Amino acid sequence: MKGRLLLIIPSRSSFFHPQWQPTSIHYQRCIHSSYRKCAVAHPVTQPGPPPSVPLPAASQYGERVDRRRRQAEIVKRGQEIRSNQSKPNSALKKRFWKDVSVKTDQDGVHTIYLDARPVKNSQSKTPLPIASSKPHLATAIALEWDLLVSAQQALRSHLIPLTSLAARAHDLSLEDITPAAASSAPHSSRTIRDDIIATILPYLDTDTLLCWAPPPSKGADAGEPVTPSLRDLQIRTAQPIISYLMSNVWPGVQLNPSFNANSIVPASQPAASRDVIRGWMAGLNAWELVGLERAVLAGKSLCVGARLVVEWGESFADLRAALDASQEAPERAGKRRFGIEEAAEACSVEVRWQTGQWGEVEDTHDVEREDLRRQFGSMVLLVSGTGQ
Repeated sequence: MKGRLLLIIPSRSSFFHPQWQPTSIHYQRCIHSSYRKCAVAHPVTQPGPPPSVPLPAASQYGERVDRRRRQAEIVKRGQEIRSNQSKPNSALKKRFWKDVSVKTDQDGVHTIYLDARPVKNSQSKTPLPIASSKPHLATAIALEWDLLVSAQQALRSHLIPLTSLAARAHDLSLEDITPAAASSAPHSSRTIRDDIIATILPYLDTDTLLCWAPPPSKGADAGEPVTPSLRDLQIRTAQPIISYLMSNVWPGVQLNPSFNANSIVPASQPAASRDVIRGWMAGLNAWELVGLERAVLAGKSLCVGARLVVEWGESFADLRAALDASQEAPERAGKRRFGIEEAAEACSVEVRWQTGQWGEVEDTHDVEREDLRRQFGSMVLLVSGTGQ
């Protein structure tokens, strides 16, 4: 930066003026120190050729060709699959069975047959037996296999969910019958029952029914309409289920909310309550424990899963009959069983409240809603039977 000093000197006559005062000295600084230089436009004496067209690099050109070749192969493969659906070219792409049926032996055990071949458990390599009190489950499993169009689809567990649940329950029942053989196997210090209990018991500390939103702030305007808050809806939904479990299923158990008013870290449930619930799960039969696992993993709620097991499990038929007998006739007539819809609504209170406030995302919330009901339905079908 360059500076310039300007000194303004008055004329000689101004020195003798009575009102004359010395003039102040001003210091000016230029904005920049570069010299001003204008561009010089030279005349065009000879026009040149236009610039050449830019060409992509060799690597980019090769990648583009390879990508188009891969896309063409994918399209060709899709056309071949659509044209050869009636004539599959491999054994896995064929449906080697024509009819699916359910056969019952002398003991009343149901077995699903693909023509003359029984559906087998992939672990034990033996025919998959369905208890005599579960004919509806056997029919549903047969329908799963009847809807398959190829043997390759049978390798995907999400296409045969009931078969997978029944096979897991069968493995657990075999392990309960012969615990010594299971414990003697290498690298199997824990049984399937222990693994299931260890998986679903931690959900008690962050149970969906026990995770309540913080109370609304007190600074809300007094003129706003009074509507139930999310916390009020959660408490209203959770209290009947928790009261039923604490009174009839887990007497003496204390269940506390997972979060305090000003905390983001979930609080653990009392150790005594965890021991009681662990012992209750250890006493369930194989079908009910596998169904409880499915319900807990689907709804993220051990309380809702336990409520469904008690409502539909065959082992709790006497408990339900005693509770119905203790109620008066009008109460029994107007009472509705705790089913799939009630369980799904209890596990999705916050989602329904948020979508009511901000709207629903298409192909996300609606798909999750139906999938939750599908999984609860498979659980109810697994634990229920004609013995209730």
